[in-house]
Amino acid sequence: MKANELRSKNAAELQDELVALLKEQFSLRMQIATQQLNNTAQLGRVRRDIARVRTILREKAVA
Repeated sequence: MKANELRSKNAAELQDELVALLKEQFSLRMQIATQQLNNTAQLGRVRRDIARVRTILREKAVA
């Protein structure tokens, strides 16, 4: 997901996106723990997306 796409969303939509990403991160962590995850790069992608969403939420809060 791109930062430009996130900037077009409002704060409530970003919060929903953040919750969904955190759930996905938890699911991926559980898959790693049970050795069911084949593509471990997914975890890094989700972590970067979480950071992106949090950054944009912070930008909107300051502005």
